[in-house]
Amino acid sequence: MKRINVNGEWFDLLMSDEQIRERIVSLGREISKDYEGTTPIFMGVLNGAYIFMADLMREFDGECEMDFMKLSSYGDRKISSGNVNILKDFSAHLDGRDVIVVEDIIDSGLSMTFIRNLILSHNPKSLKIATFLYKKEVSNLDFPIDYVGFEIPKWFVIGYGLDYAQKARNLKDVYIISQNQNP
Repeated sequence: MKRINVNGEWFDLLMSDEQIRERIVSLGREISKDYEGTTPIFMGVLNGAYIFMADLMREFDGECEMDFMKLSSYGDRKISSGNVNILKDFSAHLDGRDVIVVEDIIDSGLSMTFIRNLILSHNPKSLKIATFLYKKEVSNLDFPIDYVGFEIPKWFVIGYGLDYAQKARNLKDVYIISQNQNP
């Protein structure tokens, strides 16, 4: 089994870059079909979603735009602080536009609820949400997630844009914190 050490903790391989790639190609086809003939704005949530968003946009068959926003709810911890702060607001004009929010992971749903409400206050024509990972069993949402890369249990994961104290975002695979912390 492939293992890595990040910040003094061991992580085991959860999904390979090949599995990730296959799923993103599939999501790209689905989103392309849903937005055929339109020019949606992909709204990425920094820092985690940048890799997923770049790969997803390359699979989108049509014209599109992009923008980013950055929130803080985790800091350097493995669980959310329960507070959401805007560190960078988006700059696109969203009134009457089709918006696709692109997130790396939805856990409790606190950040996504905040983002959704913020974007809806700008009167988009439509709003859909795409997430790479979704912890459905622990999320507390009263709206659907439209495009889900993978559903996972309540695990702490890193790689493919997901970090642990800003490290491991560059990994091509996704890793889960190991139950066995021995080398």
